[in-house]
Amino acid sequence: MSPVDKFFKLTEHGSNVRTEVVAGITTFLTMAYIIFVNPAILGDAGVPKDAVFVATCLAAALGTVIMGLYANYPIGMAPGMGLNAYFAYAVVLGMGVPWQSALGAVFISGCLFILVSVFKVRELIVNGIPHSLRVAITVGLGLFLALIAMKSAGLVVASPETLVRVGDMHKPQTIMAIFGFLLIVTLDRLRVPGALLIGIVVVTVMSFFFGGNTFHGFMSLPPSLAPTLFQFDLKGAASLGLFNVVLVFFLVELFDATGTLMGVASRGGLLVDGKMKRLNKALLADSCAIVAGSVLGTSSTTAYLESAAGVQAGGRTGLTALVVALLFLAALFFAPIAGVVPAYATAPALLFVACLMLRDLVDVDWSDTTESVPAAITALVIPFTYSIAHGIAFGFITYAGLKLLTGQARQVKPVVWVIAALFLFKYTYLKG
Repeated sequence: MSPVDKFFKLTEHGSNVRTEVVAGITTFLTMAYIIFVNPAILGDAGVPKDAVFVATCLAAALGTVIMGLYANYPIGMAPGMGLNAYFAYAVVLGMGVPWQSALGAVFISGCLFILVSVFKVRELIVNGIPHSLRVAITVGLGLFLALIAMKSAGLVVASPETLVRVGDMHKPQTIMAIFGFLLIVTLDRLRVPGALLIGIVVVTVMSFFFGGNTFHGFMSLPPSLAPTLFQFDLKGAASLGLFNVVLVFFLVELFDATGTLMGVASRGGLLVDGKMKRLNKALLADSCAIVAGSVLGTSSTTAYLESAAGVQAGGRTGLTALVVALLFLAALFFAPIAGVVPAYATAPALLFVACLMLRDLVDVDWSDTTESVPAAITALVIPFTYSIAHGIAFGFITYAGLKLLTGQARQVKPVVWVIAALFLFKYTYLKG
Protein backbone atom coordinates (compact mmCIF):
# COMPACT_ATOMS: atom_id res chain seq x y z
CA MET A 1 0.00 0.00 0.00
CA SER A 2 1.43 3.37 -1.04
CA PRO A 3 1.83 6.23 1.49
CA VAL A 4 -0.85 8.22 -0.38
CA ASP A 5 -3.27 5.28 -0.23
CA LYS A 6 -2.51 4.76 3.44
CA PHE A 7 -2.89 8.44 4.41
CA PHE A 8 -6.16 9.07 2.54
CA LYS A 9 -7.48 5.49 3.01
CA LEU A 10 -8.20 5.19 -0.72
CA THR A 11 -8.66 1.40 -0.74
CA GLU A 12 -10.92 1.55 2.30
CA HIS A 13 -13.15 4.04 0.44
CA GLY A 14 -13.09 2.02 -2.79
CA SER A 15 -11.14 4.64 -4.71
CA ASN A 16 -7.74 5.15 -6.33
CA VAL A 17 -5.37 7.99 -7.23
CA ARG A 18 -6.58 8.36 -10.83
CA THR A 19 -10.24 8.54 -9.80
CA GLU A 20 -9.49 11.11 -7.10
CA VAL A 21 -7.49 13.30 -9.51
CA VAL A 22 -10.30 13.24 -12.10
CA ALA A 23 -12.83 14.04 -9.35
CA GLY A 24 -10.68 16.95 -8.17
CA ILE A 25 -10.47 18.42 -11.67
CA THR A 26 -14.24 18.01 -12.06
CA THR A 27 -14.94 19.80 -8.77
CA PHE A 28 -12.57 22.63 -9.65
CA LEU A 29 -14.21 23.18 -13.03
CA THR A 30 -17.65 23.44 -11.42
CA MET A 31 -16.58 25.99 -8.79
CA ALA A 32 -13.82 27.92 -10.63
CA TYR A 33 -16.37 30.61 -11.55
CA ILE A 34 -15.83 32.07 -8.06
CA ILE A 35 -12.38 33.23 -9.23
CA PHE A 36 -14.14 35.67 -11.56
CA VAL A 37 -17.33 36.37 -9.61
CA ASN A 38 -15.90 37.13 -6.17
CA PRO A 39 -13.54 39.94 -7.27
CA ALA A 40 -16.39 41.45 -9.32
CA ILE A 41 -18.78 41.48 -6.34
CA LEU A 42 -16.32 42.67 -3.68
CA GLY A 43 -14.87 45.14 -6.19
CA ASP A 44 -18.27 46.85 -6.32
CA ALA A 45 -17.82 47.53 -2.62
CA GLY A 46 -14.47 49.20 -3.16
CA VAL A 47 -12.26 46.26 -2.20
CA PRO A 48 -9.22 46.18 -4.58
CA LYS A 49 -10.20 43.62 -7.23
CA ASP A 50 -6.72 42.34 -8.01
CA ALA A 51 -6.02 41.67 -4.35
CA VAL A 52 -9.43 39.99 -3.96
CA PHE A 53 -8.54 37.71 -6.88
CA VAL A 54 -5.41 36.56 -5.03
CA ALA A 55 -7.24 36.31 -1.71
CA THR A 56 -9.98 34.23 -3.33
CA CYS A 57 -7.51 31.72 -4.78
CA LEU A 58 -5.44 31.51 -1.59
CA ALA A 59 -8.45 31.24 0.75
CA ALA A 60 -9.97 28.54 -1.45
CA ALA A 61 -6.68 26.63 -1.63
CA LEU A 62 -5.98 26.91 2.11
CA GLY A 63 -9.49 25.95 3.19
CA THR A 64 -9.62 23.03 0.78
CA VAL A 65 -6.18 21.75 1.89
CA ILE A 66 -7.35 21.76 5.52
CA MET A 67 -10.54 19.97 4.51
CA GLY A 68 -8.55 17.35 2.59
CA LEU A 69 -5.65 16.72 4.97
CA TYR A 70 -7.41 17.21 8.32
CA ALA A 71 -10.98 16.00 7.68
CA ASN A 72 -10.22 13.73 4.67
CA TYR A 73 -13.36 14.71 2.78
CA PRO A 74 -13.59 15.34 -1.01
CA ILE A 75 -15.03 18.81 -0.52
CA GLY A 76 -13.81 22.03 -2.10
CA MET A 77 -14.00 25.36 -0.32
CA ALA A 78 -14.05 28.98 -1.49
CA PRO A 79 -15.69 32.33 -0.65
CA GLY A 80 -19.41 31.64 -0.48
CA MET A 81 -21.97 32.95 -2.93
CA GLY A 82 -24.67 34.96 -1.18
CA LEU A 83 -22.37 35.83 1.69
CA ASN A 84 -20.12 37.82 -0.64
CA ALA A 85 -23.19 39.64 -1.99
CA TYR A 86 -24.35 40.38 1.56
CA PHE A 87 -20.86 41.63 2.42
CA ALA A 88 -20.66 43.96 -0.59
CA TYR A 89 -24.18 45.17 -1.28
CA ALA A 90 -25.89 45.05 2.11
CA VAL A 91 -23.13 45.74 4.63
CA VAL A 92 -20.63 47.94 2.76
CA LEU A 93 -22.82 49.71 0.21
CA GLY A 94 -26.17 49.46 2.01
CA MET A 95 -25.09 50.26 5.57
CA GLY A 96 -22.09 52.40 4.65
CA VAL A 97 -19.69 50.19 6.63
CA PRO A 98 -16.02 50.37 5.52
CA TRP A 99 -14.96 47.13 3.88
CA GLN A 100 -12.18 46.78 6.43
CA SER A 101 -14.76 46.70 9.25
CA ALA A 102 -16.86 44.21 7.28
CA LEU A 103 -13.80 41.94 7.04
CA GLY A 104 -13.47 42.33 10.82
CA ALA A 105 -17.05 41.09 11.20
CA VAL A 106 -16.19 38.06 9.06
CA PHE A 107 -13.13 37.42 11.25
CA ILE A 108 -15.22 37.56 14.45
CA SER A 109 -17.89 35.26 12.98
CA GLY A 110 -15.15 32.79 12.01
CA CYS A 111 -13.76 32.83 15.54
CA LEU A 112 -17.27 32.18 16.91
CA PHE A 113 -17.60 29.32 14.46
CA ILE A 114 -14.31 27.84 15.73
CA LEU A 115 -15.55 28.03 19.34
CA VAL A 116 -18.84 26.41 18.36
CA SER A 117 -16.97 23.60 16.62
CA VAL A 118 -14.33 23.07 19.33
CA PHE A 119 -16.88 22.90 22.15
CA LYS A 120 -19.28 20.85 20.00
CA VAL A 121 -22.32 23.06 20.56
CA ARG A 122 -23.09 23.19 16.82
CA GLU A 123 -25.84 20.59 17.20
CA LEU A 124 -27.44 22.63 19.97
CA ILE A 125 -27.64 25.73 17.77
CA VAL A 126 -28.51 24.06 14.46
CA ASN A 127 -31.12 21.77 16.01
CA GLY A 128 -32.62 24.71 17.88
CA ILE A 129 -33.33 26.74 14.74
CA PRO A 130 -36.68 25.81 13.13
CA HIS A 131 -36.34 23.99 9.81
CA SER A 132 -38.69 26.47 8.14
CA LEU A 133 -36.41 29.41 8.99
CA ARG A 134 -33.30 27.54 7.83
CA VAL A 135 -34.99 26.94 4.49
CA ALA A 136 -36.22 30.53 4.31
CA ILE A 137 -32.72 31.97 4.82
CA THR A 138 -31.45 29.94 1.85
CA VAL A 139 -34.40 30.98 -0.31
CA GLY A 140 -34.04 34.63 0.71
CA LEU A 141 -30.36 34.50 -0.20
CA GLY A 142 -31.39 33.13 -3.59
CA LEU A 143 -33.86 35.96 -4.21
CA PHE A 144 -31.27 38.52 -3.10
CA LEU A 145 -28.71 36.99 -5.44
CA ALA A 146 -31.23 36.96 -8.30
CA LEU A 147 -31.94 40.68 -7.87
CA ILE A 148 -28.21 41.46 -7.94
CA ALA A 149 -27.70 39.26 -11.01
CA MET A 150 -30.55 40.85 -12.96
CA LYS A 151 -29.26 44.32 -12.05
CA SER A 152 -25.75 43.39 -13.30
CA ALA A 153 -27.25 42.00 -16.51
CA GLY A 154 -29.29 45.17 -17.12
CA LEU A 155 -32.56 43.26 -16.87
CA VAL A 156 -33.66 45.30 -13.86
CA VAL A 157 -32.99 49.01 -13.39
CA ALA A 158 -34.04 51.60 -10.82
CA SER A 159 -37.22 53.61 -11.28
CA PRO A 160 -38.41 56.56 -9.15
CA GLU A 161 -42.05 55.73 -9.90
CA THR A 162 -42.09 51.95 -9.36
CA LEU A 163 -38.77 51.37 -7.51
CA VAL A 164 -37.66 48.93 -10.23
CA ARG A 165 -38.53 48.27 -13.85
CA VAL A 166 -37.27 46.23 -16.79
CA GLY A 167 -34.09 47.50 -18.45
CA ASP A 168 -33.24 48.11 -22.10
CA MET A 169 -33.61 44.69 -23.73
CA HIS A 170 -31.85 45.88 -26.88
CA LYS A 171 -28.49 46.48 -25.21
CA PRO A 172 -25.83 43.96 -26.34
CA GLN A 173 -24.75 43.39 -22.73
CA THR A 174 -28.26 42.38 -21.68
CA ILE A 175 -28.73 40.11 -24.69
CA MET A 176 -25.39 38.42 -24.02
CA ALA A 177 -26.29 37.90 -20.35
CA ILE A 178 -29.60 36.25 -21.32
CA PHE A 179 -27.79 34.02 -23.81
CA GLY A 180 -25.23 33.10 -21.13
CA PHE A 181 -27.95 32.13 -18.67
CA LEU A 182 -29.74 29.90 -21.20
CA LEU A 183 -26.39 28.33 -22.12
CA ILE A 184 -25.58 27.53 -18.48
CA VAL A 185 -28.99 25.96 -17.85
CA THR A 186 -28.70 23.90 -21.03
CA LEU A 187 -25.19 22.66 -20.22
CA ASP A 188 -26.18 21.84 -16.66
CA ARG A 189 -29.18 19.88 -17.88
CA LEU A 190 -26.89 17.95 -20.23
CA ARG A 191 -24.58 17.26 -17.23
CA VAL A 192 -21.61 19.04 -18.79
CA PRO A 193 -18.91 19.58 -16.10
CA GLY A 194 -18.10 23.24 -15.47
CA ALA A 195 -21.34 24.59 -16.94
CA LEU A 196 -21.12 27.85 -14.98
CA LEU A 197 -17.50 28.42 -15.90
CA ILE A 198 -18.20 27.71 -19.58
CA GLY A 199 -21.08 30.20 -19.56
CA ILE A 200 -18.87 32.91 -18.05
CA VAL A 201 -16.07 32.25 -20.54
CA VAL A 202 -18.40 32.26 -23.58
CA VAL A 203 -20.04 35.58 -22.64
CA THR A 204 -16.62 37.09 -21.88
CA VAL A 205 -15.37 36.05 -25.34
CA MET A 206 -18.52 37.53 -26.91
CA SER A 207 -17.89 40.78 -25.02
CA PHE A 208 -14.74 41.39 -27.10
CA PHE A 209 -16.82 41.35 -30.28
CA PHE A 210 -20.09 42.95 -29.13
CA GLY A 211 -19.38 44.72 -25.83
CA GLY A 212 -16.26 46.76 -26.51
CA ASN A 213 -14.12 44.71 -24.11
CA THR A 214 -10.31 44.69 -24.50
CA PHE A 215 -7.79 41.92 -23.86
CA HIS A 216 -4.91 42.50 -21.43
CA GLY A 217 -2.98 39.24 -21.65
CA PHE A 218 -3.31 35.61 -20.68
CA MET A 219 -0.84 34.92 -17.85
CA SER A 220 1.17 37.01 -15.40
CA LEU A 221 2.68 36.88 -11.97
CA PRO A 222 -0.01 37.12 -9.25
CA PRO A 223 -1.02 40.69 -8.30
CA SER A 224 -0.06 42.04 -4.89
CA LEU A 225 -2.11 40.92 -1.91
CA ALA A 226 -0.93 43.89 0.18
CA PRO A 227 -4.07 46.08 -0.34
CA THR A 228 -6.25 43.54 1.54
CA LEU A 229 -3.82 41.46 3.64
CA PHE A 230 -4.38 42.08 7.38
CA GLN A 231 -6.64 45.01 6.54
CA PHE A 232 -9.57 43.77 8.66
CA ASP A 233 -10.69 46.24 11.32
CA LEU A 234 -11.71 44.49 14.55
CA LYS A 235 -12.40 47.72 16.42
CA GLY A 236 -14.88 48.87 13.79
CA ALA A 237 -16.50 45.43 13.60
CA ALA A 238 -16.86 45.16 17.36
CA SER A 239 -19.00 48.31 17.52
CA LEU A 240 -22.60 47.77 18.67
CA GLY A 241 -23.93 48.71 15.26
CA LEU A 242 -22.37 45.64 13.66
CA PHE A 243 -23.42 42.90 16.07
CA ASN A 244 -26.30 41.95 13.78
CA VAL A 245 -23.88 41.72 10.84
CA VAL A 246 -21.67 39.32 12.80
CA LEU A 247 -24.76 37.33 13.79
CA VAL A 248 -25.93 37.04 10.19
CA PHE A 249 -22.50 35.95 8.97
CA PHE A 250 -22.32 33.38 11.77
CA LEU A 251 -25.81 31.93 11.26
CA VAL A 252 -25.58 31.71 7.48
CA GLU A 253 -22.08 30.21 7.66
CA LEU A 254 -23.27 27.65 10.18
CA PHE A 255 -26.33 26.51 8.24
CA ASP A 256 -24.65 26.70 4.86
CA ALA A 257 -21.61 24.70 5.94
CA THR A 258 -23.59 22.04 7.79
CA GLY A 259 -26.15 21.61 5.01
CA THR A 260 -23.52 21.48 2.27
CA LEU A 261 -21.29 19.02 4.11
CA MET A 262 -24.19 16.69 4.88
CA GLY A 263 -25.56 16.95 1.33
CA VAL A 264 -22.26 16.17 -0.39
CA ALA A 265 -21.43 13.38 2.07
CA SER A 266 -24.86 11.83 1.52
CA ARG A 267 -24.42 11.84 -2.25
CA GLY A 268 -21.03 10.12 -1.87
CA GLY A 269 -22.26 7.47 0.52
CA LEU A 270 -20.03 8.89 3.27
CA LEU A 271 -22.68 8.97 5.97
CA VAL A 272 -22.75 6.35 8.71
CA ASP A 273 -26.21 5.93 10.24
CA GLY A 274 -27.14 9.26 8.72
CA LYS A 275 -24.21 11.10 10.30
CA MET A 276 -20.78 12.31 9.19
CA LYS A 277 -18.12 10.61 11.33
CA ARG A 278 -15.74 13.55 10.99
CA LEU A 279 -18.29 16.38 10.83
CA ASN A 280 -16.62 18.33 13.63
CA LYS A 281 -13.27 18.17 11.81
CA ALA A 282 -14.94 19.36 8.62
CA LEU A 283 -16.60 22.26 10.48
CA LEU A 284 -13.27 23.19 12.08
CA ALA A 285 -11.72 23.24 8.61
CA ASP A 286 -14.59 25.46 7.46
CA SER A 287 -14.23 27.89 10.38
CA CYS A 288 -10.44 28.11 10.05
CA ALA A 289 -10.91 28.95 6.37
CA ILE A 290 -13.30 31.79 7.29
CA VAL A 291 -10.74 33.34 9.62
CA ALA A 292 -7.91 32.87 7.10
CA GLY A 293 -10.03 34.38 4.31
CA SER A 294 -10.81 37.50 6.36
CA VAL A 295 -7.09 37.93 7.06
CA LEU A 296 -6.29 37.57 3.35
CA GLY A 297 -9.06 39.95 2.33
CA THR A 298 -12.20 38.12 1.24
CA SER A 299 -15.69 37.42 2.55
CA SER A 300 -16.66 34.18 4.30
CA THR A 301 -15.17 30.97 2.91
CA THR A 302 -17.38 27.89 3.02
CA ALA A 303 -17.85 24.36 1.69
CA TYR A 304 -19.15 24.25 -1.89
CA LEU A 305 -22.16 22.22 -2.97
CA GLU A 306 -20.49 21.94 -6.40
CA SER A 307 -18.21 19.40 -4.71
CA ALA A 308 -21.04 16.96 -5.39
CA ALA A 309 -19.89 16.95 -9.04
CA GLY A 310 -16.52 15.54 -7.99
CA VAL A 311 -18.19 13.01 -5.70
CA GLN A 312 -20.35 11.99 -8.66
CA ALA A 313 -17.10 11.45 -10.59
CA GLY A 314 -15.87 9.04 -7.90
CA GLY A 315 -14.11 11.31 -5.37
CA ARG A 316 -14.30 9.85 -1.87
CA THR A 317 -11.31 11.18 0.08
CA GLY A 318 -9.28 14.27 0.87
CA LEU A 319 -7.04 13.59 -2.14
CA THR A 320 -9.82 15.02 -4.32
CA ALA A 321 -9.76 18.18 -2.18
CA LEU A 322 -5.97 18.37 -2.44
CA VAL A 323 -6.20 18.38 -6.25
CA VAL A 324 -8.79 21.19 -6.09
CA ALA A 325 -6.48 23.22 -3.84
CA LEU A 326 -3.51 22.82 -6.21
CA LEU A 327 -5.63 23.98 -9.16
CA PHE A 328 -6.70 27.10 -7.23
CA LEU A 329 -3.02 27.88 -6.61
CA ALA A 330 -2.29 27.42 -10.32
CA ALA A 331 -5.13 29.84 -11.11
CA LEU A 332 -3.15 32.62 -9.38
CA PHE A 333 -1.15 33.08 -12.58
CA PHE A 334 -4.22 33.85 -14.70
CA ALA A 335 -5.13 37.22 -13.16
CA PRO A 336 -5.32 39.06 -16.53
CA ILE A 337 -8.16 36.77 -17.59
CA ALA A 338 -10.10 37.45 -14.38
CA GLY A 339 -9.64 41.18 -14.92
CA VAL A 340 -11.45 41.24 -18.27
CA VAL A 341 -14.58 39.37 -17.14
CA PRO A 342 -17.44 41.94 -17.18
CA ALA A 343 -20.27 41.94 -14.62
CA TYR A 344 -22.82 40.87 -17.24
CA ALA A 345 -20.73 37.74 -17.89
CA THR A 346 -20.88 36.61 -14.25
CA ALA A 347 -24.54 37.63 -13.86
CA PRO A 348 -25.88 34.48 -15.62
CA ALA A 349 -23.95 32.26 -13.19
CA LEU A 350 -25.32 34.24 -10.24
CA LEU A 351 -28.87 33.95 -11.54
CA PHE A 352 -28.53 30.21 -12.09
CA VAL A 353 -27.20 29.68 -8.54
CA ALA A 354 -30.11 31.81 -7.29
CA CYS A 355 -32.63 29.62 -9.11
CA LEU A 356 -31.16 26.50 -7.52
CA MET A 357 -31.45 28.05 -4.07
CA LEU A 358 -35.22 28.52 -4.48
CA ARG A 359 -35.95 24.81 -4.74
CA ASP A 360 -35.84 24.40 -0.95
CA LEU A 361 -39.23 26.16 -0.70
CA VAL A 362 -40.94 22.78 -1.07
CA ASP A 363 -39.58 21.77 2.35
CA VAL A 364 -41.67 24.37 4.19
CA ASP A 365 -44.84 23.12 5.93
CA TRP A 366 -47.33 25.44 4.23
CA SER A 367 -50.29 23.99 6.18
CA ASP A 368 -48.99 25.52 9.45
CA THR A 369 -49.05 29.31 9.21
CA THR A 370 -46.91 29.70 12.35
CA GLU A 371 -44.16 27.99 10.33
CA SER A 372 -44.86 29.14 6.76
CA VAL A 373 -45.56 32.83 7.46
CA PRO A 374 -42.24 33.49 9.27
CA ALA A 375 -40.49 31.60 6.47
CA ALA A 376 -42.22 33.70 3.82
CA ILE A 377 -41.47 36.92 5.73
CA THR A 378 -37.78 35.98 5.94
CA ALA A 379 -37.51 35.13 2.25
CA LEU A 380 -39.40 38.25 1.10
CA VAL A 381 -37.85 40.84 3.40
CA ILE A 382 -34.29 39.93 2.37
CA PRO A 383 -34.57 41.10 -1.28
CA PHE A 384 -37.18 43.84 -0.63
CA THR A 385 -35.02 45.55 2.02
CA TYR A 386 -31.78 44.61 0.25
CA SER A 387 -30.65 43.17 3.58
CA ILE A 388 -30.15 39.59 4.71
CA ALA A 389 -29.86 40.83 8.29
CA HIS A 390 -33.33 42.41 8.29
CA GLY A 391 -34.84 39.33 6.66
CA ILE A 392 -33.45 36.99 9.31
CA ALA A 393 -34.39 39.41 12.09
CA PHE A 394 -38.00 39.76 10.94
CA GLY A 395 -38.22 36.00 10.49
CA PHE A 396 -37.07 35.15 14.01
CA ILE A 397 -39.18 37.85 15.63
CA THR A 398 -42.29 36.78 13.67
CA TYR A 399 -41.70 33.11 14.45
CA ALA A 400 -41.28 33.67 18.19
CA GLY A 401 -44.22 36.10 18.29
CA LEU A 402 -46.64 33.82 16.46
CA LYS A 403 -45.73 30.78 18.56
CA LEU A 404 -46.23 32.84 21.72
CA LEU A 405 -49.60 34.28 20.60
CA THR A 406 -50.95 30.86 19.52
CA GLY A 407 -50.00 29.10 22.74
CA GLN A 408 -47.13 27.12 21.24
CA ALA A 409 -44.30 28.78 23.14
CA ARG A 410 -43.09 25.45 24.51
CA GLN A 411 -42.32 24.28 20.98
CA VAL A 412 -39.76 27.06 20.54
CA LYS A 413 -36.18 26.18 21.41
CA PRO A 414 -34.25 28.57 23.72
CA VAL A 415 -31.84 29.62 20.95
CA VAL A 416 -34.77 31.11 18.97
CA TRP A 417 -35.87 33.22 21.94
CA VAL A 418 -32.30 34.45 22.41
CA ILE A 419 -31.84 35.43 18.75
CA ALA A 420 -35.29 37.03 18.53
CA ALA A 421 -34.59 39.00 21.72
CA LEU A 422 -31.24 40.20 20.39
CA PHE A 423 -32.84 41.50 17.20
CA LEU A 424 -35.71 43.13 19.13
CA PHE A 425 -33.18 44.87 21.35
CA LYS A 426 -31.31 46.01 18.25
CA TYR A 427 -34.42 47.53 16.63
CA THR A 428 -35.65 49.09 19.87
CA TYR A 429 -32.50 50.59 21.31
CA LEU A 430 -29.81 50.65 18.63
CA LYS A 431 -29.50 52.58 15.39
CA GLY A 432 -28.34 51.15 12.05
